[in-house]
Amino acid sequence: MHSSICSPISSPSQLLLKPSHNLAMGFGLLPTPKFSVKKSPSSSSPKALLSTAKESVLKEFHEKRALKIISGLQNFDRDNVASVVTAADKGGATHVDIACDPELVKLALSLTSLPVCVSSVDPAAFIAAVEAGAVMVEIGNYDSFYEKGVLFSPEKVLNLTKETKRILPSVTLSVTVPHTLSLPDQVKLAELLEKEGVDIIQTEGGKCSNPSKPGVLGLIEKATPTLAAAYSISGAVKIPVMCSSGLSTVTAPMAITAGAAGVGVGSAVNRLNDVVAMIAEVRSIASSLGGASADRHSPYEEETLRRLCNNM
Repeated sequence: MHSSICSPISSPSQLLLKPSHNLAMGFGLLPTPKFSVKKSPSSSSPKALLSTAKESVLKEFHEKRALKIISGLQNFDRDNVASVVTAADKGGATHVDIACDPELVKLALSLTSLPVCVSSVDPAAFIAAVEAGAVMVEIGNYDSFYEKGVLFSPEKVLNLTKETKRILPSVTLSVTVPHTLSLPDQVKLAELLEKEGVDIIQTEGGKCSNPSKPGVLGLIEKATPTLAAAYSISGAVKIPVMCSSGLSTVTAPMAITAGAAGVGVGSAVNRLNDVVAMIAEVRSIASSLGGASADRHSPYEEETLRRLCNNM
């Protein structure tokens, strides 16, 4: 059970600010010793602490059960962000993704002990958010830019990645591969991002999909671009792939089957009118992931996904 709103628990990000704190004990990985132990100089170094924090952030990805709830890259509405964070916390998500603003980070950390990710396309903006307690940064969630006619080329994404790695070399980094690229080009970019030291590749595509059918068929149609990208990219890289954009309770398990290590959900939650409805939606998605197979995909599912990719 995650922390309540009234009694927040110290987050992994807060522990990063205290080099003397034993991070492994803070996460409950080791029992508290009943005797004094003389630590080596490197055991409590900032580098060691950051490494331990990164392992904690990536744990659910390695277990193929990560669920990141996204409030929106340009959503600075404190009330809405608070509702989304609360829904993520109470609904069973593993991560929460908010706009890159230090005050929003502090707000999120007062409501949850989940790892907080911040999204931006300005690497310099990440610094203040990380200092405020964010433990993961995301270059992506480009939808609001597409609406303005702004596109992101592979070169642009790579330059943003290199700059972020330069200024925050030890912070967990996720990068979205633009759906505006062809599938082969998305795969090539993902491979280059892996070489640059990115920790997570995120896919997208819901915005470009216009379902022609209602109900379940429409939900599957809407998720097809991001599912195809997750399938293609996960077969080409070794780092975790997060399938995001256009996902629902119906299609989130398909993302895991397609090879994703986790799913990112935004509008299905953040556009709801009240926090109770948000919590219910997050719970529904988390429950659907609980039933997803740990295997990558069966031969039948593989053939279905291959057809989806070929039709892109």
